[in-house]
Amino acid sequence: MNIVIAPDSFKGSLTSLEAANIIRKAVNDTEANDRCVMKPMADGGEGTIDAFLTSVGGRRIQLTCKGPLGADIETNYAILNDQTAVIEVASVAGLVQVPSEQRDPDRTTTYGIGQVMMDALDKGCRSFIIGLGGSATNDVGFGMFQALGMKAWSRTGAKLGYKGHDLLDIDQLDLTGLDPRLQQVSIQVACDVDNPLTGQTGASAVYGPQKGASAEQVTRYDHAHAYFAKLVDEEKRDLPGAGAAGGLGFALLTLGATLKPGANVIAEIGKVEQAIRQADLIITGEGQSDEQTLYGKAPAHIADLAKKHNKKVLLISGSLGNGAEALHDKFTGCFSIMNRPMTLEACIEHAGELLYEQTKHVMYLVRSLEDC
Repeated sequence: MNIVIAPDSFKGSLTSLEAANIIRKAVNDTEANDRCVMKPMADGGEGTIDAFLTSVGGRRIQLTCKGPLGADIETNYAILNDQTAVIEVASVAGLVQVPSEQRDPDRTTTYGIGQVMMDALDKGCRSFIIGLGGSATNDVGFGMFQALGMKAWSRTGAKLGYKGHDLLDIDQLDLTGLDPRLQQVSIQVACDVDNPLTGQTGASAVYGPQKGASAEQVTRYDHAHAYFAKLVDEEKRDLPGAGAAGGLGFALLTLGATLKPGANVIAEIGKVEQAIRQADLIITGEGQSDEQTLYGKAPAHIADLAKKHNKKVLLISGSLGNGAEALHDKFTGCFSIMNRPMTLEACIEHAGELLYEQTKHVMYLVRSLEDC
């Protein structure tokens, strides 16, 4: 059989690439003659770079830039086809990079995102794919803009730094120093939220608290975001996705970016539909599948592509949660890797071996049905 393997990550235990490799091994251990096509998925957060490098090929670029707290960190991005840079915000200004006791929007910055973009421009890239998932910041791209050449001043005329608290003091800015190469690039943003920049459903109100913002800070940053938008491009403030990644969505929109669901971007660039068209069977999965899976999650997108071409698609996930019955409308079969009573911690710890064993059982079933 020709089998496309396209799982999302199993959050907290396996990256999408690790899950895909485990599934492939299980498939091959039940029938060595199957052809497995690897198309690991991601939603724009952690694992986006690996998904592209596996599906498309390319090279990983290592570099030093400023992390979410402003200290230098070692990170990486990818270059596809010598011209497209793939950047994960989670790997440059990610929430997982900030200890819980240090999470505070006053202290964080997107400056490193701009540094990575400049490095890619210097290497000849003229298109960008930027995954916004997992950000630690709420600076509306203020730091990123400064790394790209913007200057900003306070009401006293002092030149401002590049962290969140500097945004709160902004009075004037100068965008004329932005790198002119930005006018010649295309930017696709992998973004799974449609929040506007400001207001009750905006970046600060909805996502600020998980990044350490107090109620007072939420109000202050919402006002600062509104003022920054007025100075930069107020028309973009209410666009869907402008509030993504602490307003980084807004900043990228002002640079001409288009925002799409993460799974769609990865599937499109990775030519997943073409692979599915040639497949006999598709296997996908994620950490937990429930009714929410149907709303923009990667496995649902894979299922939609499979249905379009009348292909069988199997879902093998860490667990099947509330409303999982609805999944059968999209998937040929749905399976959990939890094969006995166990705690969530045990399932996460042993996710790899559980996924391997369940995939083998599923493939034995598939092969027996083929023989009927």
